[in-house]
Order: sequence, then structure tokens, then C-alpha cells
Amino acid sequence: MMDWSAALPTFVVTLREGVEAALVVGIVLAYLSKAGQTRLNRWVYAGVGAGVAASLAIGFVLSSVLLALETADQLGAKLTKELLETGFGLLAIGLLSWMLIWMTQQAKALKSEVEGAITSALKNQSGAGWGVFGLITIAVLREGFETVLFIAAKFQQGWLPAVGAVAGLAGATVIGVLLFRLGVKINLRQFFQTMGVLLLLIVSGLVVSALRHLDRAIGLLSQINPDINWCLGHGSSCLLGPLVWDLSGILPDRQFPGILLKALFGYTQTLYLVQAIGYVLFLAIVGGLYWNSLTDGKRSARQSMPTSE
Repeated sequence: MMDWSAALPTFVVTLREGVEAALVVGIVLAYLSKAGQTRLNRWVYAGVGAGVAASLAIGFVLSSVLLALETADQLGAKLTKELLETGFGLLAIGLLSWMLIWMTQQAKALKSEVEGAITSALKNQSGAGWGVFGLITIAVLREGFETVLFIAAKFQQGWLPAVGAVAGLAGATVIGVLLFRLGVKINLRQFFQTMGVLLLLIVSGLVVSALRHLDRAIGLLSQINPDINWCLGHGSSCLLGPLVWDLSGILPDRQFPGILLKALFGYTQTLYLVQAIGYVLFLAIVGGLYWNSLTDGKRSARQSMPTSE
């Protein structure tokens, strides 16, 4: 029986990022309809297609490079792969964390910003279509690039993350249709808050993975150049310090429920001190910033409500 746990984190990331892109697309389509410019709708759909195609192309290139490095026998190729996965992980952590906090702070202004950009594009009659196309392409590609980086950072889990991405994209499309075509009321604030908490935990787990890849890279470097040997000996890691726990005999991370905890929360059956510190620090710092952005948004909403005299 196939275990689909590896697809879950990518599904969550793609669903959340996809809904953000769907919101931009829906706002643009609604504005064009209101302005009597539905002739430009084809540019919107072309922008969606271009953004998705560009994201897939980037994903194909990255996965091909990682696969080629993984199948190579040379230590240099394996070292390059570990360094690339470390870099992809750190970049994905940075982008997803920034978007998590930024989207929470800017959600209320998203509609006005997108409509302002479309208004500017419509002023240029000859280039209005290209302006709409560019706006949609960038919006979709931005979300797609973040998802592609996340998949690249979890490349060791094979093709299942890509399945999660397809399912997340399909879910985001359904939500977009429900919102803007069928007029179904969805509590987007609650949706983004729930997805935000899940995303925070998933990205915290990515910190653990990125540190593991960096540790492996240092271990390979010490094999290539014996003069560089940072390993600390039995029970310790080259970079990550002493072993905090080894639960491989109790809760292995390749069997249920350990594999589910690994997929969603970054659980690992062997945890080292630096990984534990990195996980806690990231969760405390980024989680604190995210919580502050949520409370600031609620405070602003209360202040904007009219008061009775």
C-alpha cells in the first residue's frame, strides 16, 4: 500500500499559494467585467497558463539537475546536490516565511493594489492586454516558484510531492471557481489562518531538513579533503552536535505515524542538538512575527469599525 504522507506538505503549500494566485485572478476578472473590458479576459487566462508553464519549466530543470547529481557516482556530484538542496531549503524557508507574514499584513490592501495596477494598465489602450498578462503571469509565477522551491528542497521524497502540488492546485482552482463564479461565501480569513499555522509548522520542519543536508555536505567535503574533518565522533554529527534522541526503534519516520509527523511537522527519528535549536528558534521568531501580524490585523479591524456616540 502506497504511503501518501509525503504529498501532504506540498498539498498544503500549493493550496495556500494557489488560493493567493486565484484571488488575484478573480479580482482582475471581476474588475474587467465591471469596467466593460471582458475582451481582455483571454489575456488573464493566457497569463495563468504562462505562469503555470514557467513554474513547471523551472521545476523540471531543478529536478533534472538534482536527479543527475543523485545518480552520479562522484563524491563531488553528491556534495553539489547536498549544497543545492541546502540552498533550495533556505531560500524556500525565507520566501515562504516572508509571504506568510506579508500576506497576513497586506491581505486587506490586496484588492485595492490589484485594481490600481489594472487601472494603470487600462489607461494604455494599445498595451492593456500585455499589462494584464504581465500582472497575472507574475502573480502566478511568484506562487508557483515558491512551491517549486519547496518541492526541490524535499527532492529526496521522490515524485509524491509533485502529486501533492497537483492536488493543491486543483483545490485552489475549485476555491477560486466557488468564490468568483458561483458566489459561494468562504471565510478566507479563517482559511488563511489555518493554512498559515500548518505552513509555519511545515517550514519549521524544513529548517531541520536544510540543516541535515548541510551536515551531509560537510561530511562529504571531509571525505574529499581529509584535512577538513569537522566530525565530532560517535554519537555526534559533523555540524549538528550531539544526538538529542534516537527514536528509530520506537517511532521510525518511514512508517506510520512517524512518516505523517515527518511530512507535516518535520519530525525526525534522529534529532541533533543544532537541529532542535534551529527548529525552536525558527518557530519562536517567525511564529511570533506571524502572531503579531494576526493580532495587528484584528486590532486594525476593530479600530476601523464605526463607534456609536
